[in-house]
Amino acid sequence: MNVVVLQGRLARPAEARVLPSGDRLVAFEVTVAGPEGRRETVPVVWFAAPPSAADYDVDTEVIVVGRVRRRFYRAGGSTASRTEVVAEAVLRSGQVKRAAAALRDAIARIEAGTASSTGTAVAARS
Repeated sequence: MNVVVLQGRLARPAEARVLPSGDRLVAFEVTVAGPEGRRETVPVVWFAAPPSAADYDVDTEVIVVGRVRRRFYRAGGSTASRTEVVAEAVLRSGQVKRAAAALRDAIARIEAGTASSTGTAVAARS
């Protein structure tokens, strides 16, 4: 199961991009509390984000629910890689009810994945 939940602040303003494929995304750098009080910055991309997502600015506190991916690409004649979080939802921390709903959906996916890996049938949630 690949589920990630981050809570932190934007380290830089959101960046809206259009890829050569025509896909639209918003890129974030989210700073989270790490072990021993150290801060860590996590790259996040959100495909098909609402237009308002591009307005998120530095220090906006957010909750991100998504998955981790590692992508490979060509750069300068060699292969490079980047590990990032692909967001399903990025919510301002003040949106408690919406954040709780996104977390419930993530928990349901975890439970469904755990049950299916043990052979237990699970009804799909819509």
